[in-house]
Amino acid sequence: MIEIDGSYGEGGGQIIRTALGLSCLFGKPFRMYHIRKGRRKPGLMPQHLTCVSAARLISEAKVEGDSPGSAELVFNPGEPRGGAYSFHIGTAGSTSLVLQTLIPALLFAGKRSSVTVTGGTHVPFSPPFHFLSGVFVPFLERLGIKVRLSIETYGFYPKGGGRIRGDIFPADEIGSLDLMERGAVSSLAGCSGVGGLPISIAERQKKAALARLSATASELADKPAIDAISVPAYGQGTFVYLECRSASSLAGFSALGSRGKRAEAVGDEAAGELITYYRSGTALDRHLADQIVLYLALSNSDSSFTTDAVTDHLLTNLWVIGLFHPYRYAVEGQPGEKGIVRITPSRDNPRAGT
Repeated sequence: MIEIDGSYGEGGGQIIRTALGLSCLFGKPFRMYHIRKGRRKPGLMPQHLTCVSAARLISEAKVEGDSPGSAELVFNPGEPRGGAYSFHIGTAGSTSLVLQTLIPALLFAGKRSSVTVTGGTHVPFSPPFHFLSGVFVPFLERLGIKVRLSIETYGFYPKGGGRIRGDIFPADEIGSLDLMERGAVSSLAGCSGVGGLPISIAERQKKAALARLSATASELADKPAIDAISVPAYGQGTFVYLECRSASSLAGFSALGSRGKRAEAVGDEAAGELITYYRSGTALDRHLADQIVLYLALSNSDSSFTTDAVTDHLLTNLWVIGLFHPYRYAVEGQPGEKGIVRITPSRDNPRAGT
């Protein structure tokens, strides 16, 4: 039984999600305590409970402590089973994070799986659907992993109600990544979206994003192609998503609207994140960095990449992965600053899927 301190490092839900996915993949039970100890509302929230419920269902796991606010969880998985699954968070909890929990567990289940999740698709503190489809999935494809995504309806805080679907195809092996240089930026694209609100808000967000790019990164001023769109949504919400494509890499940046937040601030925020990444000269954005390391640890070959920021999420995820799967990693750079990540998979332990 692996013992995990849920307050370690970043101390948030990522520890839970990574532990669930790898527990199912390797058939290793764990006990987690001090779950989200430092949060304003500690313990398991609806989104985390959906992840637990989903992981339990696909692996027929035995679970203790899966109740709202619980600070301790015991998870003992069986063999993951591919198939068609549907999960409803019941709040605006992130559909993206639930799906990301299940992908590692289902990759080697021997058959194609279909996972539908209902909740928030563009909500705070989680990757929006556009990031998953535009950046995360293409990078999985580089590693030999095939995942197909679609979105039916959009879900914003606080109503949720968005629905996404992920088709996860069986994998034979996982490749590696060598991305120390980004190369020249070839294009910038994206969208400024509204759900249940006037399209004029999307236009204002778009204008602000373009203005920020033009004013502070003149070398990018002629590249953006941003569409203003109205999307089907259960509630109301707005977002901006910008995607930066370069010779060797791909990165995504987003910002969300909220009550009292001006449309101009949303566009300016997304553009600001893109500019920070661009000026760093690194290959991966900080969000993809902490999401991709799990898969690189499962490869048979060494990986290395540069990122625009070493985050607590990244460092914590690297630590959790090592509790379930022996490997070595090295991080050069201070938290909050750009850095280099090197991953050396274990040579003595069987890789997942073999």
